[in-house]
Amino acid sequence: MFGKLFTKLVGSRNDRFLKKLQKQVQQINALEAEYQALTDDQLKEKTAYFKQKIKDGSTLDDILVEAFATVREASVRVFGMRHFDVQLVGGMVLHQGRISEMRTGEGKTLTATLPAYLNALGGGSVHVITVNDYLARRDAETNEPLFRFLGMTVGVNVPGMAHVDKQKAYAADITYGTNNEFGFDYLRDNMAFSPDDRVQRDQAYAIIDEVDSILIDEARTPLIISGPAEDSSELYQKIDTLVPQLVKQEEEDEEGKHGDGHFTLDEKARQVYLTEQGQIKVEDMLREAGMIEEGDTLFSAANITLLHHVYAALRAHQLFKRDIDYVVKDGEIVIVDEHTGRTMEGRRWSEGLHQAVEAKEGVKIQNENQTLASITFQNYFRLYDKLSGMTGTADTEAFEFQQIYGLETIVVPTNRPMVRQDMPDLVYLTAEDKYQAIIADIIKNQQAMRPVLVGTASIESSEYLSGLLNKAKITHKVLNAKFHANEAEIIANAGRPGHVTIATNMAGRGTDIVLGGSLQAELANLTDATEQQIEQVKAEWKKRHDAVVESGGLHIIGTERHESRRIDNQLRGRSGRQGDKGSSRFYLSLEDSLMRIFASDRMASMMRRLGMEKGEAIEHPWVSRAIENAQRKVEARNFDIRKQLLEFDDVANDQRKVVYEQRNELLDATDISETIAVIRTDVVEDLISQYIPPQSLDEMWDIPGLEQRLKADYALDLPIAKWLADDKKLFEEKLRERIQQEVENAYKEKEQMVGSDVLRQFEKAIMMQSLDTHWKEHLAAMDHLRQAINLRGYAQKNPKQEYKREAFELFSDMLENLKIDVIGVLARVQVKAAEDVEAVDEQRRKADAVPHSYQHDDVEQIGGEVPESAAMNPEPMIRDGVKVGRNDPCPCGSGKKYKQCHGKLV
Repeated sequence: MFGKLFTKLVGSRNDRFLKKLQKQVQQINALEAEYQALTDDQLKEKTAYFKQKIKDGSTLDDILVEAFATVREASVRVFGMRHFDVQLVGGMVLHQGRISEMRTGEGKTLTATLPAYLNALGGGSVHVITVNDYLARRDAETNEPLFRFLGMTVGVNVPGMAHVDKQKAYAADITYGTNNEFGFDYLRDNMAFSPDDRVQRDQAYAIIDEVDSILIDEARTPLIISGPAEDSSELYQKIDTLVPQLVKQEEEDEEGKHGDGHFTLDEKARQVYLTEQGQIKVEDMLREAGMIEEGDTLFSAANITLLHHVYAALRAHQLFKRDIDYVVKDGEIVIVDEHTGRTMEGRRWSEGLHQAVEAKEGVKIQNENQTLASITFQNYFRLYDKLSGMTGTADTEAFEFQQIYGLETIVVPTNRPMVRQDMPDLVYLTAEDKYQAIIADIIKNQQAMRPVLVGTASIESSEYLSGLLNKAKITHKVLNAKFHANEAEIIANAGRPGHVTIATNMAGRGTDIVLGGSLQAELANLTDATEQQIEQVKAEWKKRHDAVVESGGLHIIGTERHESRRIDNQLRGRSGRQGDKGSSRFYLSLEDSLMRIFASDRMASMMRRLGMEKGEAIEHPWVSRAIENAQRKVEARNFDIRKQLLEFDDVANDQRKVVYEQRNELLDATDISETIAVIRTDVVEDLISQYIPPQSLDEMWDIPGLEQRLKADYALDLPIAKWLADDKKLFEEKLRERIQQEVENAYKEKEQMVGSDVLRQFEKAIMMQSLDTHWKEHLAAMDHLRQAINLRGYAQKNPKQEYKREAFELFSDMLENLKIDVIGVLARVQVKAAEDVEAVDEQRRKADAVPHSYQHDDVEQIGGEVPESAAMNPEPMIRDGVKVGRNDPCPCGSGKKYKQCHGKLV
């Protein structure tokens, strides 16, 4: 109560913050007349003037007012568009490294030009990051004339570019591109063979467009570069024929393991678990197929890979649906992004899931992949010195932005008041009733010549609704993952009178729906048009625009609630831009995924008790509240998954930073002989200590073993036993020094034979090759550790702490093995000429020439919950006594049933 009173008296933090910025807005407005009086050349000279001021010690904040005034005036001259005051505020919020929430249609693309120009003056890289290639190209092409006028260069970074073009794009003052491509380029740069192979300059400043989509929706899935591993396509095909014979368990007992059925589904976690019956059934089928021996079990050490394949096939059949999670295109499985509804060519699921889906659909099975490099968006974007973002819907996720990225969300007011009418949800008993009501609403609005945008959650829903509209003979356009090549054209016409557009999820996001249709798109389609033709097109557009406004503006229909309130708000936000009229309504049914999984069962029974009949809808605040609570549950759960992923990835991130830093130093260095000398001393010292324990008696020394090891590892034949026999005063310390000296002398002889320059190159080549090999193996070990770590929960251990401890041990072992490997190779190998060094480089390049796969991958298992069923435990179990039945008395003598006593722990 007191908090509300305090806010009323002094305003919210958001209000106070905006009030502070208003002073700078007034200063920029005060300069407007002065800048209007400048010639084009004088305005262009401002860029050189600002750069000189920065060299003389001024900060970016010192020149902000003048720089923003310059960009505003240049925009008027180049585009004929003047930045609104609210856009100046949005630009300042972005410059300060915060998130600017600006509603759809408020001109975020133009707003970004202000901080992009200002920060480019400092000389660091400025990356403007969008959600897809189309928006990256569009925004770069749109804003390039403005930046070019001001003497700035603009680059575009999209997939499939030539290496030289990428370097040129990153060398530009301002680079537009997609989030995935920036992340993959960072990983590729840290797999480069020479400094010239790298493309990125630095991570100085980033402006993320649709920041909620990139930092929240996509944060659960890491970017992974992988290469092919062994071929096991035949195994996937065999398992795929067996899985359809398994039956889903509908009801469980109190332990969740008995009941009629072979597996249980956890739709929330997108996981499948075999029941006890299921394990027995699978083992029987595998025996019949000759895939396991008689008397062998699914959990014996030799069959762990089979278990992995069974679970992959089960998930493929039960959880991943065609035209919802993926589409089949040109004989390949193409993943559909669950957040944007777009197809993601070249992306593959990991852990054998993609191959299992390929087997299910009967397309060619491609090899499994091994991770070569990976990073989460959370850790990639935290590399930037300054990060900012803009979106129409960030406030509901403000807490997460602040906690994970340290980004404060500022809600920027709209330029004109919002007048859109958001109507309450209508809830129906069945999906059929819901779709009939939607069709009726579309017909009603189309007759009134209102444009209608229908938002669906999947390709399947959009195509089903499209079929219903075809039956009703309603002309419409479908915008989903299958047709997003026509996206701009469909969105450009979506605001025309009576037009009906069906859009999957947030397809078309980033492109405004203009009432009456897009005037710019129409003018762009004209070729060699006269002034008269242009005026005619404008007059026709004005007539259409006024007709749509008169009829009530764009009407939004949501076919179901998304699991996040933010996505619903994004759909609503397509209507009512720049003070336009508009309306929105969501239609729901108790058969919708969100209602079925999360909303309470009591709602269905309550609605039936109220006497609801077929075709009737309920509209009540209680229902809306129940739906919001369901959405909050999902949002909280997804936040926990993202947070847990981050906690796990932070461990890998610390290691990644160390390895990449060392690797970059290696790439840039020409002489690493000092490093090699230090490593050699450490490695030889450790080796001696294994045979001559420090400060030990002579009787404890294993001199023959040491001589043999030095010969095997370093090709050194040292008569250590003879030294000790000849010199009775040769104590441990002196002996260690003499061995070290002999190792060093042998290396110097090699250097004299081949020449210093050749050996320096060879040292670097071997060090790079060993580092890459060991890091790749370490990543595979980390993958395996992460997949099994939650089973530690059964031993009453904290999986997170166990992961940190074991990951550290793995990393320490990797560094030790790397040192031993490098020194051993340099000691044993015979280098004769520079050609030998080139041969090592060629080996590495051939290994890299294998096609890499770029994944933005499903990661829900990482750090997830321990599954209820111990069937997931991959440890082989060897029974050393008589089998105890679950309902038999426990052998411990407690008097309880085995399943209620020690059977719980099995």
